[in-house]
Amino acid sequence: MKQLTPEQIQANWNKLIQLIKDTFPEDYPNDRRENLLKMYHYFEDRMCIAPASGKEHYHNAFVGGYVDHVLHVTDLALKINKLWKDNGASINYTDEELVFAAIHHDLGKVGDLENDYYVPNESDWHRKNQGLIYKHNEDLQFMTVTDRAIFLLNHFGVKYSEWEYIGLRLTDGMYEEANKNYYVGYQPSRSLKSNIAYVLHQADSMATHIEYDAWKHGEQKSREQVNKKVINIKKAVETEVETKLGSGDNAKDLFDELFGDKK
Repeated sequence: MKQLTPEQIQANWNKLIQLIKDTFPEDYPNDRRENLLKMYHYFEDRMCIAPASGKEHYHNAFVGGYVDHVLHVTDLALKINKLWKDNGASINYTDEELVFAAIHHDLGKVGDLENDYYVPNESDWHRKNQGLIYKHNEDLQFMTVTDRAIFLLNHFGVKYSEWEYIGLRLTDGMYEEANKNYYVGYQPSRSLKSNIAYVLHQADSMATHIEYDAWKHGEQKSREQVNKKVINIKKAVETEVETKLGSGDNAKDLFDELFGDKK
């Protein structure tokens, strides 16, 4: 499983805070930048170490995974947005609105004002056999991740535009059942009037799959290392047996008995 060093966790946090300062001007109406920084300062201790999911084979289920994922989605959203624009798509929102929606689409995974959303799973069996590294905190009032994100933004007085709301509200695409009415419109008047949700969903999906690939590659590498150690141990034992008993049939029979296939 991937792990971030304390230095990497701190660097990601600094990068996120700098992104907020660079994206949202100080003179923005309604003290938006100031309220955002207040919110991030309030959650700093929890947010910078929060995972992005509970299962290791999902994405970024490790300490610092949340911020790492948010930065990944934001970077991809800007790149994908440029691709859409270069290919003639209608872009009726600003980069600032896109970034706002990207960095807050999973805000609900931080938890509520007092409790974490994810807590470490104390069951070794579930960790080893199901990859359940974290579990949902049962002390939390049930809300969808998106609903909690909107609640937290409202609590800290953070204002957002209609496109920002649509963007962060629909980033999960059709994976969220409540989004179906937005995406499936049988009349032109019911269809989405901005591409921001499509761009963000594409960015989130791409980031998630890439992060899964990184986990899968890490698991394969780990298995290869384990197999290599087992082979080295077998060779060491074989050498020791041959040294004590010679290289004849007795040594071979003993080695086969220890490491041969059991039928």
